[in-house]
Amino acid sequence: MAHRYIMTAFGKDRVGIVADVTRLLFDSDCNLEDTSMSMLADEFTLTLLFSCNHPQIEEQLLKECRRLEMDKGISAFVRPLQEQSQKNHKGFKTCSLHIEGLDQAGIVYKTSQFLADRKLNIIHLDSTAKASPQSGAAIYSMDIHIQVPEEIPLDQVEEELSQLADELHVDVSMSR
Repeated sequence: MAHRYIMTAFGKDRVGIVADVTRLLFDSDCNLEDTSMSMLADEFTLTLLFSCNHPQIEEQLLKECRRLEMDKGISAFVRPLQEQSQKNHKGFKTCSLHIEGLDQAGIVYKTSQFLADRKLNIIHLDSTAKASPQSGAAIYSMDIHIQVPEEIPLDQVEEELSQLADELHVDVSMSR
């Protein structure tokens, strides 16, 4: 039976960092199932979901993670997952939010707390801050995919999001 794991890894961006991390899994006879990789500042980050049939693989992977750190300067961590639950996605609507405004502390926290308070589940979030071409001011942009319970009307979510937008002085749009 295949056991599933999540690995997070990050290191100074350079050519070959993805190959270094995935080689560790390939050499250990692991199968990548899902990945998310991106550059944050000058660090490259990897989040990997993988499976392996070898019951003692966790100990081997922990040693290999330490070797990655020493030899390649890549910090990596592995965590086993519980047996996969068949999460029921019925009873939810999925929609996307786009939030944009002047960069300020607390946008992600206040938005995620707003969503949590309303039982709206974040399933993906990307954000970035970039200089405005007109003024040079930092503009923060965030795209969030959420699950909304069927019993919550999307019009209500949109209305409440406008209150959040006013509080944070940002633009919020929702697409269904």
